[in-house]
Amino acid sequence: MENDRVKRTRMLLGDKGMERLQQANVMVVGLGAVGGYALEALARAGVGHLILVDFDVFDASNINRQILALTSTVGQKKTDVAKARVLDINPDCQVETVDTFVNADTLPKLLDRPLDYVVDAIDALNPKCCLIESLFERKVPFISSMGAALKSDPSCIKTGKLSASKNCGLAKFIRKRLRKRGVEISQINCVFSDEQVTLPETALSLDGEAPDNGRLRHTLGSLPTITAIFGLTIANHVITSLAGYKQR
Repeated sequence: MENDRVKRTRMLLGDKGMERLQQANVMVVGLGAVGGYALEALARAGVGHLILVDFDVFDASNINRQILALTSTVGQKKTDVAKARVLDINPDCQVETVDTFVNADTLPKLLDRPLDYVVDAIDALNPKCCLIESLFERKVPFISSMGAALKSDPSCIKTGKLSASKNCGLAKFIRKRLRKRGVEISQINCVFSDEQVTLPETALSLDGEAPDNGRLRHTLGSLPTITAIFGLTIANHVITSLAGYKQR
């Protein structure tokens, strides 16, 4: 069964590449729209050890774009749902869950473990910048998702350095903050869309409830197609990097 499960991955990446994936420790931070799809591909590719980080539960508004969000999972912890799905895909995977809000206080403990790669799929600015800065300082390989909301053109999605990102409001704020913190943004791998968007009036709304930090957040319109491509693109980068696979 194990050979059947990863047979086609092994055929492309080779025995050594497959072995690297099976021995890898990969952390996915944020199990929402982008992180869920990234996790799906990592699990199916045969990554041997996955650390899943999130503090939230699913609600009905997640269903339009999050692969782990179903009518049956509304109200459940994202880490619990994610772990069950990974083990259903690959029972041999070692899955660790961490229910925590990422910030400067929780990061030292969170990152104090062997890590071969980290997926940054956080959508909140402050936690995202703290995570990127910490990973950069520790020299842990990682890739970050920039903003997928409000985008609709798949052909504009790119993999590149943060310094090359454009037409992305989230990336703009992150670049500014990281420069102030002394992080070399030309060394940060990310997935972004350079699509120039024109917003319909319905694309933004202000949430009626404030999150833990007390600030109201804008809800942004998004498509399941774009967030899925972001997540799968990130996973592809991690898989090929870990396996040492170079496209011909």
